[in-house]
Amino acid sequence: MRRSRVTFKGAWHHVMNRGLNGEPILAGRGDKKYFLRLVADGATTKRIRVIAFCLMRNHYHLIVQNTSGRLSDFMRQLNGNYGLYYRHKYGGRGYVFQDRYRSSLIQNDAYLSMAFLYVLLNPLRARLVKNPFAYRWSSINYYFSGISEVWLDSKYAEGLFHDLEDLRSKLCAWTGQELPLCSSRFGLLLGDEGFVDDVERQFNRRKTAGDSSRRRKDDYSFESPETVIAEFEKAEGIRIDSIDPCAHLSKRLRRKLLVLLRDRAGLKYREVMKLPLFKPLRYSSLGKMYKRAKCVREVGIKEN
Repeated sequence: MRRSRVTFKGAWHHVMNRGLNGEPILAGRGDKKYFLRLVADGATTKRIRVIAFCLMRNHYHLIVQNTSGRLSDFMRQLNGNYGLYYRHKYGGRGYVFQDRYRSSLIQNDAYLSMAFLYVLLNPLRARLVKNPFAYRWSSINYYFSGISEVWLDSKYAEGLFHDLEDLRSKLCAWTGQELPLCSSRFGLLLGDEGFVDDVERQFNRRKTAGDSSRRRKDDYSFESPETVIAEFEKAEGIRIDSIDPCAHLSKRLRRKLLVLLRDRAGLKYREVMKLPLFKPLRYSSLGKMYKRAKCVREVGIKEN
C-alpha cells in the first residue's frame, strides 16, 4: 500500500512529476498551454495558492500552498485530466506520469525562497537558456512586472524578495545549487532539524501551519455551505426546500446551486448528494451536470 502524502492545511509544498520513462509529455506548446489551464482551473476550484511553476519537456514543477486542505484533490485532478488529454491526443495506453507526484514539505519563508529559486532555475540547469528570464514556460516574468493571472499569486512570491534586482541577484547566487532536502518518516522535507517535530505536531493536530514569518489574510478558504445556500436563496427569492426536484423549471436552479456548492463551498459530490434537492439524482450524473453548468456560465450558452 502506498503511503499517503503528508500535508496539512496551510502547508507549503514543492511539487513535481515527470513522464513515465522520461516520456516528453509536455513537449508541445499546446500541451503546455493546456496543462496551465488545468492548473488554473484546479487552483481556482480547489482554492490552492500557486506562486510558481516551471514546465519542462518531460516534467513540471509547482510551488503551492495547501490553503484549503484540498491539495490531494488538486493534484489528482491535474494529473488525471492531463493524462486523459495526453492519451487522447497522442494515443497509447497506461500511465502517463511515473507516479502520483513527488512532494517536498517546506518549513518557512527562508526555505520557501530556496524552492522558489530552484524551480525558476530549471531551464538554466537543463541548458535550455543562459538567462532564466528568457524561458517562456515558467512564471519568472510575472514577478515585479505588472503582469498577473488570477490563479497565480505573484504578489505573495514578490514578498519573498525586496524587488526585481534582489530576485535577479538571488537567482544568480543560487545557480548550480541543489535543495538541502532531508529524508524523514514523513517523506522529503525542506527545512532544519527541528522541522520534523513541527511537521508531526501540525500533522497530528491538523492545524493551519503558522511557520511563515509573513502573515496575510487568507482569501483561499471555502465558505460554509450554509452561507452559500442562504445567499443563493436570497438571490433567487426562493427556499431550496420548496424547490420541486423533479420539476423541469427547477433544473436551472439546481445546476446553479451545484456550481456554487462546488466552487465556493468546496463540497464533494458525495456531500452534495446529501441535500434533498440532489437526492433524486444519480451520483454519476453530478459531474456531467457541473461541467454543463460551467460551460453555460463561461461561454454564455442560453439555458432552457
